[in-house]
Amino acid sequence: MQVTPTIWLITIAVTILFFVYEFFAHVRTPHEPTIGESARWSAFYIGLALVFGVGIGVVSGWRFGGEYFAGYLTEKALSIDNLFVFLIVMTGFAVPKKYQQKVLMIGIIIALVLRGGFIAIGAGLIENFSWIFYIFGALLLVLAYRQAFGGHDSNPADGRFMQLVRRALPVTDEYHEDRLTVQKDGTRYVTPMLLTIIAIGFVDLIFAVDSIPAIYGLTNEAYIVFTANAFALMGLRQLYFLIGGLLERLVYLAQGLAVILGFIGIKLIFHALHVNELPFINGGEPLLWVPEIPIWFSLLFIGATITVATAASLLRSRADDAVTHH
Repeated sequence: MQVTPTIWLITIAVTILFFVYEFFAHVRTPHEPTIGESARWSAFYIGLALVFGVGIGVVSGWRFGGEYFAGYLTEKALSIDNLFVFLIVMTGFAVPKKYQQKVLMIGIIIALVLRGGFIAIGAGLIENFSWIFYIFGALLLVLAYRQAFGGHDSNPADGRFMQLVRRALPVTDEYHEDRLTVQKDGTRYVTPMLLTIIAIGFVDLIFAVDSIPAIYGLTNEAYIVFTANAFALMGLRQLYFLIGGLLERLVYLAQGLAVILGFIGIKLIFHALHVNELPFINGGEPLLWVPEIPIWFSLLFIGATITVATAASLLRSRADDAVTHH
């Protein structure tokens, strides 16, 4: 896939413009978005992501188009899991509804910047060290296990990292509109708003460790990795308000993501064996008999897993509701 520096610059510039527009059009004036507003913008951004994927397929070939769609689906699913943690953080800090948009917007921008850095590092490692696929694959298998059995029981607002931040910074007890700092009696204090943003930035860093190896298990193209991540994060703010109540009903989302991460981890290890250069494995020769999982199978598997996890979650929630009402 040929991507010139000019295409990279245009893509990054357009991505930045989208977020600047989002800020001035929707976030600058604090308000709680309506369901209608959230639904319209969520549909717009998902539609835009699908059109872009078709564009990649038409211009660069459907192998790359398939890689983009598999990557976008995976990153969107991981982003919804990210939203669940955002919800826990904002509940923990008791962020007023009308200020949550600003927190989400800043959190999403931090996520995009962090993922951009990880994408660049990942591309460099893959280019120079084929054995990195073993590490990425093993990391995803560990993350899959943690997704399946870890859950979201702990509140990041009360974690060790935030306790250190609270010790290091003077913090006010109350919000001062959407301000990040406030001056009282000649001393500059940080508000809970800034603490919330720091917590979400920390969460973003952890999620970047999940998402970047996952998508590099589906494509080696840094451009596809970046655009799939950018489109997965676009519209995430609106999706938060649209499916806020639904998030708690997606009881099998973690298990679904565990299956996806485990699958991609196995795919990466298979690929690592296929391009093996490590001297203590098969004398440094590739194991060509190891199958390479095709992208069409990956796309079908990821789509089916998300569908089954969502349907099973909604059926379970409906059954629980029926028991509660009786």
